[in-house]
Amino acid sequence: MEFDLKTIEALAPDQASLSAASKLTKRSNWPRLEKNEQQALIWGECQGSGSNPYRTVVDTGDHGYKCTCPSRKFPCKHTLALMWIAATAPTSFTAAETTPEWVNDWLGRRRKTTSQPATATSGAGAGAAGKSIGEASQPEENTVEDAAAAERREAAQRKRAEDTRTAVAGALDELDQWIADQLRLGLSVFADASSERCRRIAARLVDMKATALAGRIDEIPARLMALRSEERPDAAIRELGKLVLLAKAWRSAPDDPELKRLVSASETRDQVLANPDAKQVDSQWEVIGEKIETRRDGLVSHSTWLLDLKSPTPQFALLLDFFPASAGRRSAAFTPGDRFDARLVFYPSRQPLRALVAERKGDVASGAWPDFGLGTIRDPLAAHASHQDAAPWSTDSPLMLPAGAILLDERGAAWWQAAHDPQGIALPVAGSVDQTVLGLDLAATAALWNGARLDLLAAQSGFGRLDLS
Repeated sequence: MEFDLKTIEALAPDQASLSAASKLTKRSNWPRLEKNEQQALIWGECQGSGSNPYRTVVDTGDHGYKCTCPSRKFPCKHTLALMWIAATAPTSFTAAETTPEWVNDWLGRRRKTTSQPATATSGAGAGAAGKSIGEASQPEENTVEDAAAAERREAAQRKRAEDTRTAVAGALDELDQWIADQLRLGLSVFADASSERCRRIAARLVDMKATALAGRIDEIPARLMALRSEERPDAAIRELGKLVLLAKAWRSAPDDPELKRLVSASETRDQVLANPDAKQVDSQWEVIGEKIETRRDGLVSHSTWLLDLKSPTPQFALLLDFFPASAGRRSAAFTPGDRFDARLVFYPSRQPLRALVAERKGDVASGAWPDFGLGTIRDPLAAHASHQDAAPWSTDSPLMLPAGAILLDERGAAWWQAAHDPQGIALPVAGSVDQTVLGLDLAATAALWNGARLDLLAAQSGFGRLDLS
C-alpha cells in the first residue's frame, strides 16, 4: 500500500522523531533508495556523520521495519524519513532487479504482524496526539538580522577561528619540545615507555585543540609494539619524523583542508559534498576489506577499503567512520566482496583517498579483478613512494601487488614474495596468516603498507577471491 503523511504521523513515537525525520528527507541524505513492488518492500541507506550509512527497510504492506541505527525509538527517524520519501516523492526509489542479502535476511527472520496497519482513519487518534507532520515540516524560524548583527556574528566566527589557530600553533610548539625530549632521552627505550609518554602529550594537545593529532600520537605505542624489538627504534624515528613534517606543513598553510583535518578537526559531510573542488569519481567499486580497531581514546575506528574496478591502474578509496566503543559493534553497511555502482566524493587532499558515498546506484555482478597492468610493475612499492612524496606525513598506503605468494621464514613469520623471482622483492606481513593461503599462487594482492609491514586485505587466486582482512 502507498504511504500517506497521516499514517506516518500515527506511527511516529513522538513529535521530536517527526522533526528529526523531516531533516532526512532530502535525496542527498540517501545514497541508495530502492524498491520491490512485488514484495511490497522499500529500502535505503541513509548517510549519517560516519562513512557507513544506516540500512533501513520497510514493508509497505504491514509497516514492518528494520534499521541498523542504535536509536531506542521505534520507528526511528531513518525509518520515518524513508516512509516520508515514499509518501511525497515515490519516484525517488529505483526498481531493484534483486533484493539485497541484508533485506532477505530480515525477511527470513521477521514475523508478519497480524494487526491492521495504521491508517489515516485507524490508529491515528490517541496514538497521534501531540504529533504533527505539518509542524515537523515547517522550516526553522529564521530571524532577519540587521547588518550590524551580521557583522558581529561574522566577527565572532573569525575570532573563534583565530583563537583555534593560535591554540594549535602553541600545541605544535609543545610537540616540538616533546619530540626533542624523546631524542635526548634516547629512542632505544622509547617504545617501552611510549604508552605513558604519548598519553601525556596527547592529553595536552587535546586541551590545545589539536584533537586529531592527539589521536594519532595516542596510537603510536600500538604501532611500535606490533613490531619486533629490534625494529622499534627505526620505527619510532619514522613516526616522530612524520609528526615533525606534519607540524611544519601546518605552520606554512594552517588553513589547508587536509592539514586541518590531520591536526585539529575534519570537515562535515555536507561541507565535503558542497565543495566544488572535491574530486568526484563515478565508477564500479568492490569492498576489498575492512579494519576495525578500538583506539585508546575510547573510539572505534572502522575503515572500509574500496577498489575502483574501472580504472586502468589500481585506485582506492577509504570510507572512515568513528563511533564510541561503549556503543558496541555496529551493523556494517558493506561486506568484503560487495560490488556496487556509486559516485564517490573525496575529501580534498594531495593524494585523495578518504571519500564519501554520495550516490549508490545498484549492485554489480562479481568477477575477477581487472588486469590493472600489474605485469609491467617493476617496483610494487612505487605507489607508496609516490604517496609519501606528496604527503610525507601519511602512514598507510594501499597497494595492488603483482603475482606472488605468501610464505613463511625460518622464524615462522609471513612474507609476501614476488612470483618467478626468488631473488626479487619480499615484504613482511603483519599479524598471523591463514594457513590455507600459504604457498598459493596469487595473481594479485591488495594490501596496506606502512613502511614496515603489509596488512593484507584481499587477493585473487585460482580459487577465486580470497578475503584476507
